[in-house]
Amino acid sequence: MDIVKKAAPYSLVSISHIEIVRLRIAVALRRALPVILVAAHLAFPIPLCAEGFGPFPVRNFNPLDQLVLNMPGDRASVVKKGTLDIRLEVANTAVIYREENPQASATIKFETLRSGLFLRYGVHDRFEIAIEIPGYYRYQGFMDGPIKTVERLTTGLSPARSALGDMSYVYNISRGGQTVVSGREGAAGLGDTTLMSKYQVLPETSVWPALSIRTAIKLPTGNEGEFFGSGSPDFGIGLASEKSLGGRWILYANLNGVFPTGRIGGMPLQPTFTGIAAAEYLWTEALSLTIQFDYYSPPFHGIGLRTLDRGVTEVAAGFGYRMASHWLWQLYAIENVDFITGSAPDFTVSTLITYRFGLWSD
Repeated sequence: MDIVKKAAPYSLVSISHIEIVRLRIAVALRRALPVILVAAHLAFPIPLCAEGFGPFPVRNFNPLDQLVLNMPGDRASVVKKGTLDIRLEVANTAVIYREENPQASATIKFETLRSGLFLRYGVHDRFEIAIEIPGYYRYQGFMDGPIKTVERLTTGLSPARSALGDMSYVYNISRGGQTVVSGREGAAGLGDTTLMSKYQVLPETSVWPALSIRTAIKLPTGNEGEFFGSGSPDFGIGLASEKSLGGRWILYANLNGVFPTGRIGGMPLQPTFTGIAAAEYLWTEALSLTIQFDYYSPPFHGIGLRTLDRGVTEVAAGFGYRMASHWLWQLYAIENVDFITGSAPDFTVSTLITYRFGLWSD
């Protein structure tokens, strides 16, 4: 949501840039507060050794940006040799844009339900491989009402939400007077499959963090006509690090570079850069709270729309709860902070369950 535009109805245009950023962060934390409160009520430890669960597997959930290879947030440590993780994730993202200029236009209002099956296997104590198979469902969604309530109580309705208030679903991007992207309501299908690997170069010591090299290849298995896939392979490489502090805090960082090929909607793609920084607090042996900052540079350039041409800055917050020795439940929400204005999805909430064939701790 564009904080500058939303501020106009309350005559806040004269507010300094720093104050605007502070207000945006306050709104993001207010939205994440219910997630943290739920976590507090789950603080019933089980008798296991405390271990962090890693950053949330976030990605750029923008409708077209997520068709390019995304390397989700991950920790530096790898699973033990012979260990298998099975993860099921469901993320619901609300997007709303209205932008018109002589070069291009975008009218977008819908929600995407992204479900993913993620398998990770330890080939060696320092090397693991993984595969992710996503599925998409595009519909009018259920978050419009709650988002409007939050906006009215904070910054006022965004211009796009006010202008598209009578529309329940619309997905249209045009260039040069011709429609290049559109999607029907109720469309569902598989997305592009991603193959990943991770090699731990350095173990964590009392001074240095653990460090791993990550690689990824996206295979064009998604439906290109419904815009569930790009129709071309992409390649990525990155670094992941983590460091424990004081027995209860764990810090994580990811840096990734992605090299897409082909086009989406006839629009050329460029290499992207992503960065994630996260802090996890071990509340109990079974419960942890995490907050993280995410940045994604855009895969598109020169389209003439902020929706596509600008990067994304977001804050994610939530918790991880180990329900039993083999089961992990995580829940998180993502709110854009608009350090870069007009490009991020409106709001995302995600939950995931992981089953590990092998204990979480040695």
